[in-house]
Amino acid sequence: MKDPVVAFHALLQDERLAADSAQALADGQREKQLMFGERPLCVALRPQLLTRRRFEQAVSAAEGVASALSALEKAVLDDAVLRAELALESEEERLAMADPGFRFSSPSVRLDSFFADQVRFVEYNAESPAGMAYSDNLTEVFKRLPVMQAFRKRFRGKFMPTRRRQLSAMLGAFKQWGKSTTPVIAIVDWEGLPTAPEFEMFKAFFEEAGIRTLICDPRTLEFTRGKLHSQGTAVNLVYRRVLTSELLARGDDTRALRDAYMAGAVCVVNSFRAKLLHKKMSLALLSDERYERLYTPAQRAAVRRHIPWTRQVRPELAEDIARRRQTLVLKPNDEYGGKGVVLGWTVDQAEWEAAIDVATRQSYVVQEAVEIPRVPFPIALDGIRYLDLAVDLDPYLFNGRAGGFMTRVSAAALLNVTAGAGSVVPTFVVEGPA
Repeated sequence: MKDPVVAFHALLQDERLAADSAQALADGQREKQLMFGERPLCVALRPQLLTRRRFEQAVSAAEGVASALSALEKAVLDDAVLRAELALESEEERLAMADPGFRFSSPSVRLDSFFADQVRFVEYNAESPAGMAYSDNLTEVFKRLPVMQAFRKRFRGKFMPTRRRQLSAMLGAFKQWGKSTTPVIAIVDWEGLPTAPEFEMFKAFFEEAGIRTLICDPRTLEFTRGKLHSQGTAVNLVYRRVLTSELLARGDDTRALRDAYMAGAVCVVNSFRAKLLHKKMSLALLSDERYERLYTPAQRAAVRRHIPWTRQVRPELAEDIARRRQTLVLKPNDEYGGKGVVLGWTVDQAEWEAAIDVATRQSYVVQEAVEIPRVPFPIALDGIRYLDLAVDLDPYLFNGRAGGFMTRVSAAALLNVTAGAGSVVPTFVVEGPA
C-alpha cells in the first residue's frame, strides 16, 4: 500500500484543490463554532492518518494499561497506606470513598500518549476527558474538505466518533445507579470558559437523543427536598466537566453538588472517585516495582511496555533528578492544561534546579521523557506550508474499552490546546486502498 501521508500531500500539490480545502476548513469551523477562545481549533489541513496496524497497537496498549489502572483503583480503595501515596486532601478522599452507584468510577477516560516506535502513555485523564464533541464536529468539517474526499477515493478507512459512546457510557452508569428511569442531564462547569462551545455541542447532541439537558455553573445548583436543581429544574444525571480541585476551592459556593452526590440523590459522571487515579501519582504507582504485586502478569507487561519511569519527587531524589535534566519532566501531582510542567531539556540548569526545589516542597512527580514523534503537516495560515509538528495520540476509553482518539499537533514540545499550543486534528484509520 502506498504511504497514505505521501498520497495525501501529493493531492495538495493541486493548488486549486488545496486552496478550496483551506477555505472549507476555515468556513466549516466558523459554521460549527469550532473555536477555543478566539482561536480556530484546527489550522492543519490533514487528519492524523493511522494505519490499521498502528490503530490496533494503540487500542491494545490503552486497554492493557486501563486494566492495570482498574486494579490499582481497587487496591487504593482497600489500602489506606497506599491511598496516602496519592496525596489526597481530606475532602477529596471523603468524596472518593463514597460509592458512586455504578461499576466504573470513570465511565469515560483519556490516556494521552506519544506513539513513535512504541505507545508511551504520559498522562491519565480520569476526571473529565475533554474534546469529544470538538473532535466529532471537526470530523464533519474534514469529511467535506475537497482533499479529504479525493483521498477517500484512493483509500478506504473510517473516522471514529466518540460522542455517542460518551452518551452510552453515561446512560449505562445512570441505569446502574437505578434511582430514576428518565434522565435529565446537567452539564456542569464554570460559566465563561473558552470550552463553552463544546458544552453547547454536547447539549444539542443529548437533546437530539431526546434527553432534556441544561448547562450550569456549579454555584447555581441547589440541593433541596432531596433533589438537585438547576434553574428550577430537577436534574438527576450530571455530566461533570468541573474538576474536583476547582470545585473544592470555591468552598460552600459549590456544596450543593457534593451534598447531592453524597446523599445518592444524583448520578455524577465521572464520579468523584475518579479523583483517585486522576492524580499524576497514579502513574508512579503503576511504574514503581515496589507495587508490582498489585497487577497480573499481563498488566505488568503492559505497564513495562507503555508507562515511562515515574516517581514521586522526594528530597532524596533531588540530586539524581538534577543530573538527568535532559531526559526528565517535572509535573504537579494535581494540575491540568500543562500548568506547572517543566521539560528539563527546555530550561537551563539553574532553572531546572529551582523547579526541583519547588517540586520537593510540593506534590510533584518526575517522569522519564519519551520520544515525541515529529511529522510533516500542511498548515493553512497565509497560504499552505509544511511544518514538522509534534503529534500525540490520546485514546478515549469507555468502560475500559478503547473507542476513538483525540490527536493534537504542535510546534511546541508541550502539546496542550488549553495552554495555547497547537491544533486538534481528527484521526482517520486507513484500512487499505479503495
